Amino acid sequence: MRLFLQKTFFIFFLGLIIQGCETLQNFKFEGSEATSKYSGWDAKQFHDNARAAMEKENYIKAIKLYETLEARYPFGDYAAQTQLDVAYAYFKNEDPDSAIAATDRFIKIHPRSPNVDYAYYLKGLINFNRGIGFLERFLPTDSSQRNPSNVQESYNNFQELTRRFPESKYAPDAKQRMLSLRNNLAMYEIHVARFYMKRRAYVSAANRASYVVKEFQRTPAVPYALQVMQAAYTKLGLDDLAADAARVYQENFPDGPPVLEHKAATVVNQIWDFIGFDQ
Repeated sequence: MRLFLQKTFFIFFLGLIIQGCETLQNFKFEGSEATSKYSGWDAKQFHDNARAAMEKENYIKAIKLYETLEARYPFGDYAAQTQLDVAYAYFKNEDPDSAIAATDRFIKIHPRSPNVDYAYYLKGLINFNRGIGFLERFLPTDSSQRNPSNVQESYNNFQELTRRFPESKYAPDAKQRMLSLRNNLAMYEIHVARFYMKRRAYVSAANRASYVVKEFQRTPAVPYALQVMQAAYTKLGLDDLAADAARVYQENFPDGPPVLEHKAATVVNQIWDFIGFDQ
């Protein structure tokens, strides 16, 4: 019985070894086949196939082809464009850190390139889309409640683009995005001020709301900031300051805030807030 078990174990173990050797052989063959497939490619073939992969939304394949192209032809005709293309591929593959690193490298190596404005624009887009989760792509959410660091970084990227390249074809879109980002930053401050109000930190709430009025003029957040200021000053017993805030609000917004806040915009948004995904 013992001998039978030993033979059975030996046969089983031998089968595993043989199977492993076959797997390794197939792996080596496939690897060598892939290597031989690209061994004779010139820069244009890499570039064209990477573009084709991008059109098919096969971003991982596109990234590999672009990186191989850059490694084999670092000083070729496609070198500079490849660095931008791989940055965009990383962006579409939802790898923002690698995408930012690629754009920074392009800006550092090619500061006088005619396409450097696009690199700044792409950086802004990457940060603009950071923090957007799966649900937020399909359901309405309040973007002003997201982490403001990415919003601020995106604003800075677009601002640098418009400052350095005011005539860039990307400047108009960048300016529109800056308006949206500035509104988000202002409303984020309102959320923080309201949080302080709930915690009865009325001085902090008033200061935060006052900051919005001073630094984010002509944004939809201003009337809400005045409301917070009035409430906070009232709680602090500063009746004169509360009256001033109420007077400014009434003079400038007699019919209420001209832009509805997110939670009052649509029924869908109200349901979203009720469920609490933005909290």
